[in-house]
Amino acid sequence: MLAPAIGTSQVRWIKATHEFDSLPASIRIFKTSDSLNGRPFKAWCAEVKLKDKKLDFTTQTGEGNCYTPSQYFSKEGKPYIVINGGYFSFQTHQNLNVIIRDGKMVAYNIPALKSLFSDSFYYATRSAFGISKKRMADVAWLFTDTAKRWPYAFQSHPIISKGSNPDPAFTELHTIEQWNWWKMHTAIGGGPVLVQEGMVTITNKEEQLYAFEKNDLHPRTAIGYTRNSRLIILVIQGRAPGIAEGATLEEEARLLVELGCVEAINLDGGSSSCMLVNGKETIVPAEGRQRAVASVFMVTRKVSKKKK
Repeated sequence: MLAPAIGTSQVRWIKATHEFDSLPASIRIFKTSDSLNGRPFKAWCAEVKLKDKKLDFTTQTGEGNCYTPSQYFSKEGKPYIVINGGYFSFQTHQNLNVIIRDGKMVAYNIPALKSLFSDSFYYATRSAFGISKKRMADVAWLFTDTAKRWPYAFQSHPIISKGSNPDPAFTELHTIEQWNWWKMHTAIGGGPVLVQEGMVTITNKEEQLYAFEKNDLHPRTAIGYTRNSRLIILVIQGRAPGIAEGATLEEEARLLVELGCVEAINLDGGSSSCMLVNGKETIVPAEGRQRAVASVFMVTRKVSKKKK
């Protein structure tokens, strides 16, 4: 069941799988147009069985370019689901968060952020959502090093560290916190973390993301997972006064908890927020058209590799 049937639920979800052609039974789509805290609200949610071996979960980058989700849909063999990925530079199209595709890091977290108040740098451990080869999902805060195959992962909380090096090595975090190599087959980074251990846990300040935007309403994209191995993707329409005004980070997090998420993260939002199901838009993009983005997360048909 997608959401608990309790009176405290913020919104009522309606099954909408039938609005899209030829989806497998392991993918269910829901929508809502209930009000949220007294405001006009529209959102869509995809629930996908991670253990369905007829499905693949993967990522793609623009490899130095940006493309709309519809362009990725065409280029990538028409996946069942395409959503926008993490943050990126509008100037260089560089991805600013970790991305793992087929077990290889193809993009890295920004290693250091310049302090606004001093000559020092803030070493951010930003969050990512990953799926292992055994189809186990996880959320962690990561430090990436281009010389290492896997990211350094912290599972319980982000690390707060500063220094003078704009390109620090892991040792410069000066932490004795427990970490592990994050050996994911597929991963998409973003932030902040919204849900941890089934509870609202927003680490925007620690990740240096939206630290001063606690009550701002925006379109949102989020990804997480449930205890019974369901992938949850949530997209929230916004910036449409009187129709769909978006959500705060806390409202987004509470919706994800109600949807059963154990862990979940926020991805790039605003005008980037978009989810295609069989190539068809769900939420209406904030600018009325899809923004070209530097990465996407996709749910695809499993393609069997022929032995040579």
